[in-house]
Amino acid sequence: MSENQQDTSSCLRKELDWLSVVLDLRMHTYFEDRPFDVLGVPPPEHPLESQYERLIRSFNLDVFDRVVLAMALVPHVAPQMFDRFFIQNKSISRSFSEFGGADAPHHKGFFPTGETLCFVLAGRDISARIEVQRRFSERHPFRSHNILWLHPAAVSDIFWTGKLAISEEWLSRLTTGEEWEPGYSPTFPAAKLETPLGWDDLVLHPKIMEEVRHMRTWMAHQEEIRTDASLRRAFRKGYRALFYGPPGTGKTLTVSVLGREHGRPVYRIDLSQLVSKYIGETEKNLSTVFRMAEHKDWILFFDEAESLFSKRTEVSDAKDRYANQETSYLLQRIEQFDGLVILATNLKPNIDRAFIRRFQSIVHFAMPDARERELIWRGQLAPFELASDVDIRVVARDYEVSGGAITNAVQFAWLSARGRGSSQIHRDDIIHGVVRELGKEGKTSKQ
Repeated sequence: MSENQQDTSSCLRKELDWLSVVLDLRMHTYFEDRPFDVLGVPPPEHPLESQYERLIRSFNLDVFDRVVLAMALVPHVAPQMFDRFFIQNKSISRSFSEFGGADAPHHKGFFPTGETLCFVLAGRDISARIEVQRRFSERHPFRSHNILWLHPAAVSDIFWTGKLAISEEWLSRLTTGEEWEPGYSPTFPAAKLETPLGWDDLVLHPKIMEEVRHMRTWMAHQEEIRTDASLRRAFRKGYRALFYGPPGTGKTLTVSVLGREHGRPVYRIDLSQLVSKYIGETEKNLSTVFRMAEHKDWILFFDEAESLFSKRTEVSDAKDRYANQETSYLLQRIEQFDGLVILATNLKPNIDRAFIRRFQSIVHFAMPDARERELIWRGQLAPFELASDVDIRVVARDYEVSGGAITNAVQFAWLSARGRGSSQIHRDDIIHGVVRELGKEGKTSKQ
């Protein structure tokens, strides 16, 4: 076990030992009808560099907050601590209503709910219950930074029946001491994009580079814009860009290089998993993605965005009304996001005009011309040995293909050469690769 993990385990153990004392005192005083003030049980101190202490100091968490946080961690690290809530009320032969609690299909432990928190922190004090409720407002760090929340069991349930849930990110930080990166999952349908390439490896039209330069400048000065009062009034919240053009013209690679340059994770959102035929599910899925990305300086990349950001239609039935509702929700949500959102599409005319007005940058990735194709070919073929019959300028002039198709054609050419036991790429290897790429698009070409 590393020193960092030992410190994390030590902090967690001290925090849970303190919580156990709080729970014991609450149970004893409650049934003896004596007053109990959790503020009279001072919480432990932790090393300044520990994840736990950094969280406490960053968000100025008070004693109430720390009880809530510790209780959210218990089912994951010490579920036996909540066995005390399984006692029954003998007068009615059932559990105590004031303990709250929720069942889990494959877990025999006790899951705390909002009612459980109220019992521990407020007892019979109604004003203290209101103080507990403030921990779950949108303005509280627990919610605004996606740390923990009350997950409602059903729409019809009252607020306090919601099960206390902690995010995967903070569960990982507070139990392992390590930074967390989300993996692809039903709750976060996104994959991280990474590239070893830089701007020198991209061949883009000067107009594209000019638009991208504005985005790079905004990213470089994002913190200044956030913190300077006059700049906050002058700038919209966040930055939104639309990349449009044929496949293989560099949209995804440009986003990846942007992220690499500024050390920002880029997450490509899988829209096929976001969009749901069930009413309200698409909005719920989108809300989860944006909530997880809040305050992270992530770049959110929506590829093939026309499937979700399409034009709103005239309302003729309930289906149209809910489709428009999804689009309107998305408009609102991307405007609230204080980071970089990039949409990519092959079909700009299908994007709702209400979205167009909200983009700071609209960038057209056109098919490369002969000069640009030659630069791409030379860059892609540079690591390989070429036979004397290869004339890159002629290939670039005769075959109108995208940068992505050139990359695939070069890979095919090298594999063809190696397949016959040669280290040299010949003209026919390249041409066969190009024709193969054209065939994917339903095009034909003379060889």
